[in-house]
Amino acid sequence: MEGRAKEVRLQKIIANAGVCSRRKAETYIGAGKVRVDGQVVTRAGCKYDPAQVKITVDGKPLQPGKSKQSIYILLHKPRGYVTTMSDPQGRLIVTELLPKIRERVFPVGRLDLDSEGALLFTNDGVLTNRVLHPSNEVNKTYEVTLRQNPAKTDLKRLEQGIELDGQKTWPAKLRFLHTRKGATTIEIIIHEGKKRQVRKMFQAIGHPVLRLKRTAYGGLKLGKLASGKSRFLTAKEVKKIFS
Repeated sequence: MEGRAKEVRLQKIIANAGVCSRRKAETYIGAGKVRVDGQVVTRAGCKYDPAQVKITVDGKPLQPGKSKQSIYILLHKPRGYVTTMSDPQGRLIVTELLPKIRERVFPVGRLDLDSEGALLFTNDGVLTNRVLHPSNEVNKTYEVTLRQNPAKTDLKRLEQGIELDGQKTWPAKLRFLHTRKGATTIEIIIHEGKKRQVRKMFQAIGHPVLRLKRTAYGGLKLGKLASGKSRFLTAKEVKKIFS
């Protein structure tokens, strides 16, 4: 029984080793890119004692027992960059904007090509899962610029939750920020992170998004960090994500 207590789900072992997020680890497993003691494992959820098995991800050995420094970087992503580690289309990728470090870090969530703002990078798989899993209700704040000011009834629909792709979104918090040069900017706070969710929400009420900027993860704000620039976060700042 003592040995079994050390067993951990395979995707969690990979995430805890800082290779990628748990969700991405499940993708690697499903694609047959993970081997345990030389055998391909394609089912997520299998449990192992990381100290007793040899695991490789995409041909690279995993060293879950190796101590590593946890790294947290906040980037102000500009528009025109994709949130991937590589891009077969040759587009600009966000990692090109990060400082050169030995540890491999990965993005916590995504911002699409035309979106900008706060993008967190880390090698901490546990923190990544805490931030991204909807059950933890970590808020993400966005500034959304629209061509016109939506009706109050339409904003109320977003606040209460709206049907998207067959599922109802969780309630959102919205507030009007300003109107400049014929465009209206609204702040929206959600704790979900479905693909292009904010854009789809406003499209559903007939107001396509002109500009989308993430300004905060929880209590961690982008602040005055310039577009294209990044900085390392302190332990105190990391805690703000969950405040």
